[in-house]
Amino acid sequence: MKTALLSPPATPGDSVAAEKMRGLAAVAVPLLGLTGLLVLVTAGAEAWRYTLLLDSRFDAVPAGPLHVSDALVVTGGVVSLLSSLLAGAVTMGWLVHASATAAQAAAVTRARRSWQLVAGVLVPGVNLVLPGAALAELEHAALGADPTRRPRPSSLVRGWWAAWAAGLLMTGITLLWNLRGGVQARADGVLLHVGTDLLAGVVAVTTIVVVRRLTRLLSPGTLASSRRMVVVRVPGARAPGNRRHPSTGAAGRVASERDSVRP
Repeated sequence: MKTALLSPPATPGDSVAAEKMRGLAAVAVPLLGLTGLLVLVTAGAEAWRYTLLLDSRFDAVPAGPLHVSDALVVTGGVVSLLSSLLAGAVTMGWLVHASATAAQAAAVTRARRSWQLVAGVLVPGVNLVLPGAALAELEHAALGADPTRRPRPSSLVRGWWAAWAAGLLMTGITLLWNLRGGVQARADGVLLHVGTDLLAGVVAVTTIVVVRRLTRLLSPGTLASSRRMVVVRVPGARAPGNRRHPSTGAAGRVASERDSVRP
């Protein structure tokens, strides 16, 4: 028996923004998961490099492990950076369409325009505050709370906000630390890279939880990850046009024989 996966049908009240939000959520979640895995692997490679640097202070380290650790760090850093950029772009698109969906559902004007959301994520300094505030407003609208009241973010959004801000600050400190020279500064820089990668993994995982939760709140039961399975073909089964109607089976043959022997 063969089956096919079909996306869930759109509900009558769905808007274009809601459909795009669900589609982007379905893409963002696996990309964020891949990013989290890659940064954790990179953190492990950085930790290995740190142990090699410590050993090199007291004894010569074979060239083989050094080359392997350097290759892992460089490859992991480049691949995780590309994955982070792609996941970030898709998640930003999700945020824009989720904001539009929430505003339409609450019949209110959007608190922030699309360009303001994008700029708030990209502009240094502003991106420490605005993404968390935007998610708090989005959650407030998704829960159907009074739009005239000030949003009070849940513990999930507050946790994401704290991890996001800590990750940005750690990234800035690491970049500035890399400007220093010396063996000890380099070793400390490796530790900072490990911390940055671990925080990036935490941000990726918590972002997955936030995206899935808010998407379910804004479009309950229609998250793109839930699929319908339908049967398209059963090997050995007759085609619908070749199936015999019960009246043309054994009973039908008996009736035709009776008709043939009538005078």
